[in-house]
Amino acid sequence: MIAMIDKFRDLFGEKGIDIYYPEMVQALSEDKLLSLVPEYDGWIIGDDPTTRKVLESGKNGLLKAAVKWGVGVDNIDFDAANDLAIPIKNTPNMFGQEVGDITMSYVTALARKTFLVDREVKAGKWPKPRGISLQGKTMGIVGFGDSGKAIAERALVSKMKVISYVRKQTTDIPDQLKQITLSSWPEHIAECDFIVFACSLNKDNWHMLDDEVLSKVKKGVRIVNVARGPLIHEEALVSALQSGNVHSVAFDVFENEPLPLTSSLRNFEQCIFGSHNASNTADAVIRTSQRASQLLLEMLEK
Repeated sequence: MIAMIDKFRDLFGEKGIDIYYPEMVQALSEDKLLSLVPEYDGWIIGDDPTTRKVLESGKNGLLKAAVKWGVGVDNIDFDAANDLAIPIKNTPNMFGQEVGDITMSYVTALARKTFLVDREVKAGKWPKPRGISLQGKTMGIVGFGDSGKAIAERALVSKMKVISYVRKQTTDIPDQLKQITLSSWPEHIAECDFIVFACSLNKDNWHMLDDEVLSKVKKGVRIVNVARGPLIHEEALVSALQSGNVHSVAFDVFENEPLPLTSSLRNFEQCIFGSHNASNTADAVIRTSQRASQLLLEMLEK
C-alpha cells in the first residue's frame, strides 16, 4: 500500500484526513511504534509488532481504531486491544487467488528445477536436469481457508492428489474440491510428495513442522511455505535438508525477516526463497488497501 499510497490519498482527503507513512523494510520496531502510534487517530497495521505496550501508548495518545492490512493477525495482541477498547479489524479473503498462483509456481519450480536452469544458462551453461511430474503426486496443504482452497483447486487441475490438513472437520467443501481428503496434522504425512503451508499462525501450531514430524515425512519431500515462518522449525529443517530427507523448499516467509545473512538455509542451492511477497500484485494491493481504508474510515466515523 505504501508503494501505491497516492492512489488512496483522495479517499482519506475527502474526509479531511491526512496520511503519514514511515520508511521501512518489512516491519517497524516496537520502539519506533511507541513514538509513532500515539500521534495518529487511525493505524493500518502491516507486520508490525502490535504489542500491549504499543497499544497502551496509542490509547494514551490519539489512537482510536486500527485495521490489519491482510489476513494474518499473529502479530497483534487482541487481548490487549480488547482491554484497552481499541477496535481492530482485518481484511480476510483478499489474497487467495494470488497466493494460489505463486504457490503453484513454487511447486512447479521445485519439481522441474526451472530456477536452477535459469541460473546455469545465464552462466553460459546448458543443463538438462531431470525433474518429476506433478500428475499423480500427492500434495498436503496445511490450511483450508481462502488460500488453501485456491491452492487445492490448482493442484487438482494438475492432476495431483490433495490432502488438506484442517483444525476441525467441516462439511463446507466446494463442489470442485469434493475429491480432496480432509485430515488432521500430521496424519498421512508420509504420503505427501509436497507439503504446502497456507494457514494462520497461532500458539498451537508454532513449529508444527519439527524434528518429530520431519522424521515421518516421505524421503525427498518438497516443502513450500507461503504462510508464516514460525510454522516451521528452521533448525530442524536444515538438518533434514542436509540428510536429504527433505529434497528442497520454497519459502516466501521465514522465522526472522528479512532472512539473516547468517541463515544456514542459504547453503542449499536447490531451494527457492521469496521476500514475504506472495500476495503482492497490483490488483490485490489495490483491492486490499481499499478495503482496509474503508474499514478504518468507518471506525473513525463512529
